[in-house]
This record gives sequence, C-alpha cells and structure tokens, in this order.
Amino acid sequence: MKKTIFIAATMLMATTAFAQKGVEDGSRYGHGQDSIDVVLANVRYTDAFKLKNYEAAYPDWLKIFNEAPLFKGKASTLYSQGVTIVKSLYQKEKDAAKKAEFFALLMKTYDQRMKYYGDNATYPTTYIKGMKALDMLAFKGDDVASMKEANELLAASLTGAPKTIQAAFPVKYLENTIDLFKSQNATAEDVVKVYMKASDTMKELEKIQTEKNADVIADTKAQVEQRFASSGAADCETIANIFGPQLDANKDNIDWLRFINRLLDKGDCTESDLFYATSEHMHAIEPAASSARGLARMYMKRNDIDKSVSYYNQAIELETEDLSKAKYYLELSTVYFSASQFAAAKAAAYNALKLRDAWGQPYLMLGRIYAAGSKLVGTDDWEKRAGYWVACDKFAKAKAVDESCATEANNLISQYRQYFPAKEDLFMHGMQVGQSYSVGGFIGESTTIRSK
Repeated sequence: MKKTIFIAATMLMATTAFAQKGVEDGSRYGHGQDSIDVVLANVRYTDAFKLKNYEAAYPDWLKIFNEAPLFKGKASTLYSQGVTIVKSLYQKEKDAAKKAEFFALLMKTYDQRMKYYGDNATYPTTYIKGMKALDMLAFKGDDVASMKEANELLAASLTGAPKTIQAAFPVKYLENTIDLFKSQNATAEDVVKVYMKASDTMKELEKIQTEKNADVIADTKAQVEQRFASSGAADCETIANIFGPQLDANKDNIDWLRFINRLLDKGDCTESDLFYATSEHMHAIEPAASSARGLARMYMKRNDIDKSVSYYNQAIELETEDLSKAKYYLELSTVYFSASQFAAAKAAAYNALKLRDAWGQPYLMLGRIYAAGSKLVGTDDWEKRAGYWVACDKFAKAKAVDESCATEANNLISQYRQYFPAKEDLFMHGMQVGQSYSVGGFIGESTTIRSK
C-alpha cells in the first residue's frame, strides 16, 4: 500500500493541467490527475475486496474498469475480482431492473477481459468464453436465447489448448444442449454431435491429468456419459442416420470405429447394421478373442449360423486361456445345437470338457443334444428312445462333477425319464433293465437299459 501511495504522490508532483484516462490513450494508468485517481481507487477497492466487503469495493473497482482497463498490466485480477464483486451484488439485489444492470455488467466484464487480455497464454479468450457461458447459464439458464448464446461460447471454449479447458466446460456444453433438445430448441443430432465433442475433450484432458485432478476428470467423464445415456437423444435411428454415411470413410479409423461402436452399445443398438459393421471393421484392424466372440454372439442373435461359427472359431484360435477357450467351445456347441447340427454340437461340447473337465455345463449340453437328436438314431420308435438313456447319463454326470448343476440336472432327468421305453416294450425286444446297450448314430455311446 505504501508503494502505491508513493507512486500516486510521484504522479501528483509530475502532473500538469493535462489529464487523460487510460482507456482514452491506451496507457495503464492514464495521465495527470486521472492516473492519480485510479491509483488511489485501486488502493481502496483492493482493501475492501480483501475484507470481502464487495459493496464498498464496487465503486472504485468500477472506476478503474471504465477508465483504466489495462491498470493491472499483465495480470488480469481486475477482471477476475470484478466477476466476484458483480456476482455478489447481482445475487443480493432484489430490484429486477438493477439486477438486469448487474447481469449486463457481468457479461461486459468478460467481454472487456477478452478485449484486453484475450492473448493471455494461461487464460486466453477460449477460457474466458467458457467462464462467461457458465455464469450466463447460472443466472439465465431458463432463457432460450441465453442458452443458445452460451452454447456458442462453450463450443469455442473447447477449441483452446487442453490446459486452458475447465472440466465443467464439456459437461455444461452437453447438459445445456440436452436442455435445448428437451425444449425442442435443438435436435437429437445436435446432442449426439456435442456428446462426441465432449468425449473427445475428455480424452485430451486425460492425457494431461495429474494426480491432483485425476478424480475430477474421472468424475467429469462419468457425468458426460451419464447425461448422454439419459438424454433421450441416443436412439438407434438417429445414430445410424448421422454416422452410417461416414462408415466408408472411417472403416480404417480405429478411434472412430471404437467411438461409434460404444455409442451404439450404450444406446442398446447392438442389433443395428452399423453396430455389426463397426464391430467387424474393428476386429479386422485389431483382431482379438473378445471381439471375435462378440461378433459371434451378434450373428447368433441374427440367426446367421455360418458367421457365428466362423467368429467363434476365430475366438478359440486367438484365446490363450483354457478357461475362456472352454467357454467359447460351449457357446459354439449351443450355436450348432440351435441349427440341429448335433454331431458338431457334440464335438464342441467335448472340446470344452477337454479344457475344463470338472464342469457340469458341457454335460448338460451333451444331454440336451442327445435328447434332441435321439429321433435321428435307430430305425424304429423303440431304438429312437434309446438316446434318452444316454441323455440322462450326461445329466447325472453333470451334477456328479459340479454341484451347482444339481437342480437343473434333476429337472432334466425328470423331464426326459418319461420317454424311456415301458417294461413291456423291453420284453418284446428281448431286453432287460440293467443290461448294457450301445446307442449308434452320431451319439455313439454305451449306456444302461432302463424303463419308465
């Protein structure tokens, strides 16, 4: 403070009748008496600001703001402090007309900061626009014109260097666009495009995150995802209409493919042509067991058995862990079973057991295969019933090796036991309960004769 008064005194001694404001001649202080007045005003407003007496600080701050906009030199505290002062007065004011005046001054504070300090490397114009938009929405968030203006500012804020982007900018940009969409002042396509931009911004912020702000960035990213998922704009048709025409140009762009694939997945659009197409292009660029299995499951849903089998075989070939490979074999068995390809289904189930023997599910699968395929074995009705014996053998084996399968196995045994031959039928064919019997055809296994 003593230094500031000394500067003012020196200026007073040097002054002449000539006086000019800094805003008029582009200088920091102005000249003559005007320069002395702003220096003293700075002393008073700064002291009041430190005490959080914003009403007392306001007149002197406003004088410097209007007369010496470059007073602080390279520092932009005149404007950051000004925002605090004006916002405080706006929030306390009850009179609507005066409140509107304070809001206009708040917006002008940001505009003037851009004019005089927009080239600041740390807080450039893009940053200032983002901060202006946040306050615009905080105080005028129910006004459509203000919402649209804020969106333009927020869009600009995301064009700056990542280090100048506040985490709140992408979240508010998406949130505001969704609000416009819900009030029918923006389209679903607008929401999707803003979500893309917000997601890209979060990726850039993640690249420069520190231990100090990592939690904030992670939380912000989660907010972006949550708001989009609940926006009502992420419908399958909209996404397909926007991005479908872009597929050919981006089929080798793994980042684009991943983004659209994830977008469709979050929108529960996994049955769409675009989801299948992006998945296939992704797998072609970076083939992996998991992506191959995903494609196999998708084509299974479409009842495209050949493609499903092809991708399951790729998944099995690419997988290195036996437990996962066993799971893929069992799923492949299910695909074959759905197409009544019982021999292939049997082979796949046994391959699963080779990799994981104490697992009941493949035995349950084998039992179902034999029960469904028993009609293909033998030449008469009696012989065709023999497959049910082997089926029940597999159900019994399932619960023997894997207790978790016991309830399901017992239910299946009860279901298929009713198809066993009657004792009279066994007698007519010269058979006795307890004898060994070989079942032919694709089953090709020995079992024990039983009756109902």
